[in-house]
Amino acid sequence: MRNVLIVEDDDGVAEALEQALTVHGYATCRTGTGAAALEHLDDASLVLLDLGLPDLEGHEVCRRIRERSCVPVIALSGRAGELDRVMALHMGADDFVAKPFGRYELMARIQAVIRRSGDCPRHHDAAAANEPEPAPDPVGEHEHEHPAGTGTGTGGILRAGPLSLDRRARKVYLDGTEVRITRKEFELLAMLLEEPGTVMERQDIMARVWDENWFGSTRTLDVHVGSLRSKLGSNDWIEAARGVGYRLTVPQPRAS
Repeated sequence: MRNVLIVEDDDGVAEALEQALTVHGYATCRTGTGAAALEHLDDASLVLLDLGLPDLEGHEVCRRIRERSCVPVIALSGRAGELDRVMALHMGADDFVAKPFGRYELMARIQAVIRRSGDCPRHHDAAAANEPEPAPDPVGEHEHEHPAGTGTGTGGILRAGPLSLDRRARKVYLDGTEVRITRKEFELLAMLLEEPGTVMERQDIMARVWDENWFGSTRTLDVHVGSLRSKLGSNDWIEAARGVGYRLTVPQPRAS
């Protein structure tokens, strides 16, 4: 049974969430502070995080959760302006639900977020630990890495110049140094790395990285692109095709 961590300081709202989740077959754990939430992540399958907590800003709690865990997070808030929603997603939330909300909408969003998180390797650690080690592959028949240089691979590692992305380890390296990025940034970068130089259309990116039924502004895509450019150290890594989408390019070395 999946365990949902409810982080909500309003007892009335928290109790209503507990009852609704229990009816729909979820186990629950409840806390009213951000600090306590960070101590209860290990057993959580999903976090419902109210952004108005008494001890820590909800956005900060979300950021700290993402530093230590890939557990899906749904942010809940009565402040539902575009900036509030974008900030929550930028700090690592997987979805945002404005208060007040309907029980069935919330359950649908929980199911969608859990479904999207199903390919995360960290969620399969326990199962993987019980699987036998694969046999050595001395002839490289199942090589996953793409040949050096700009290009893509169909296996676990994607490359473009000095930039590489390891899908299985969910890590990104630039010139051999790990670049820490959020979960959405990882999915966005992975999609762009599949075909460097090819423009990925906005609607295709939104459908694949966020959700095909995404209801909000696509401005969040621009925010994530801006963050990725900053973390990769150059705006040239991701070019905008005005009115169409984005493509990944390898920046040319600057003349000394």
